[in-house]
Amino acid sequence: MAGLQAGTPNPENITVHGASKVLEVSFSDGASFRIPFELLRVCSPSAEVQGHGPGQETLQSGHRHVDVVAIEQVGNYAVRPTFSDGHNTGIYSWEYLYFLGSQQDKLWEDYFAQLKAAGVDRDTPMPGKKASSCASH
Repeated sequence: MAGLQAGTPNPENITVHGASKVLEVSFSDGASFRIPFELLRVCSPSAEVQGHGPGQETLQSGHRHVDVVAIEQVGNYAVRPTFSDGHNTGIYSWEYLYFLGSQQDKLWEDYFAQLKAAGVDRDTPMPGKKASSCASH
C-alpha cells in the first residue's frame, strides 16, 4: 500500500466534520464515504497499529471519542491526520481511504468481534497486542 495502484480513484473532496466526527471523502468515480474518526484511528496504517508484518498487529480500543485535530496532504497520494490522542504516524493513501470507506461495515463487524474475543469493549483502555481487523488490506 505504499502508493497508488493503477486505476485507483482520486479524492475530489476531503472534509473533516468535527461535530459528527467523520471524514467525508468524495472520489473521482462518484463514490463518497463518511468514515468515522474512530475507524480511521483503530485502522491506522501506522506500524504502531499494523506492526511490521503479519501477526504483529495491535488491537486498538479506547478511541470512541477521538477527534481529528489536523490533517495534512502527503504528496499527491495520501493524507496524514493528527488525532486528539497524539497519534499522527498513519499515512492514509487514497487507496486505503477508499478501502476503509467501502469496507467499513465489514471492518466494524470484524473489529467488534475481535474486541469481544479479547474480552474488552471499544472504550477499554489499550490492551496488549492482539490482531487488528484492518490488517487484511
